[in-house]
Amino acid sequence: MVALRPMAKAFLCALRTLWARQTMHLTHPIENDTCSDERTGQALLPVDLALDLGLDLVEPVDGLESLPLGKAVGRVLASDLLTPMDLPPFDNSGMDGYALRSCDTNSGRRTKLRVAARIAAGDNKSLVADLGPGEACRIFTGAALPRGADAVIMQEHVTRAGEFIVLSEVVKPGQNIRRQGEDAPANSLLLKGGTFLGPRELGAIASIGHAKVTVRRKIRVALLCTGSELKEPGEPLAPGQIYNSNRYMMMAALADPHIELIEVEAIKDDPASLGQALKKAASKADIIISTGGVSVGEEDHVIAQINAIGGQVAVMKIAMKPGKPLSLGTIGSTLFIGLPGNPVAAFTTWRIFGVRLAKKMSGVRQSPRALPQVVVAQDITRRPGRQEYRPARIVGKSDEGHPMVQLLDKTFSAKLSLICRADGFAVIPAGRARLSKGERLDFVYL
Repeated sequence: MVALRPMAKAFLCALRTLWARQTMHLTHPIENDTCSDERTGQALLPVDLALDLGLDLVEPVDGLESLPLGKAVGRVLASDLLTPMDLPPFDNSGMDGYALRSCDTNSGRRTKLRVAARIAAGDNKSLVADLGPGEACRIFTGAALPRGADAVIMQEHVTRAGEFIVLSEVVKPGQNIRRQGEDAPANSLLLKGGTFLGPRELGAIASIGHAKVTVRRKIRVALLCTGSELKEPGEPLAPGQIYNSNRYMMMAALADPHIELIEVEAIKDDPASLGQALKKAASKADIIISTGGVSVGEEDHVIAQINAIGGQVAVMKIAMKPGKPLSLGTIGSTLFIGLPGNPVAAFTTWRIFGVRLAKKMSGVRQSPRALPQVVVAQDITRRPGRQEYRPARIVGKSDEGHPMVQLLDKTFSAKLSLICRADGFAVIPAGRARLSKGERLDFVYL
């Protein structure tokens, strides 16, 4: 199970959340006092504050694995990795051509050099005699430079005449040479711990001769889809029932190499069954993700059952559209992420919150990074109060070269077909009631 911070930490987070809810209308004024729940009047947490509170609940898992490089794709490097040797390990040619002494070409006149040797990549440079005055060596890309040579001229820039080459240019020292250690000197940092291992990273690890790499273990995730109305695809629907799209959407969202989905369960809106399922999942998962049941309706039992089994909810009610009912907390040492039941809201909150929390738990190095910006293609009006993640489609480029986006339907919380047509979410600040064509917004690519 994941090592979360002590219970006192969760308690302090809860106090901090309560304080934020009580004071936000003073410290985060929103136009027309709309940053509150329309039904309860409760202040809503700004997205950035809610995310910080959620991240405070999480520490990286402490289990490690040693994996062959071929099985480490998408895993998270456990600790900093240093180069045990210089990269490249020897001076070598960056071109197919001829290695020579640059001083032999200083006259700038027609120079004739005898080809004294031939070196291909993989030839042992210790077997090559020193290159003497007036001599050149036929050499190929990646081959070790012969002793005495300090430059390589491209084969296209010389004329071959039997045992000789003829050139009419001055060659500079170091020309077309890859110097020993210029990529990375011995004992330098190659990769930081917390790096996702993709093609570039695995290529770099292979270049220093490591056949295995130490990674953090996978995080174990349990997915609980709540709702008595849910049926599985392929089953007949009775009146009032819908298909369980959240199950397959979230299974796909969790199909990452650093995540192990250990349980997927559909649960009816029954408090006893829900409490039992949460307790069982908490006994073996690092993260429990639920969909639905976290709002304030009479059939929304998730939060009450978390409290009943001794869990704590640190974050509730976000000033976010869609996704206001998102809840974050802990059950013992297990992180709880309560996503809304509406499919688009569940997808959006997982993308904005869940991905970040899961990455931190996986040990991924967190680095603040500004979102890319886009330009709005049309004027819009909206009700201010919540930070909105509006599905948008890229329709061109602005004069400054920024992507131009068309904002799609503003009533979209359950419209999966709408986000299937979107290229991402345009992020509309909470207090904005109007946007004019040409304004810039942050953008979350999907």
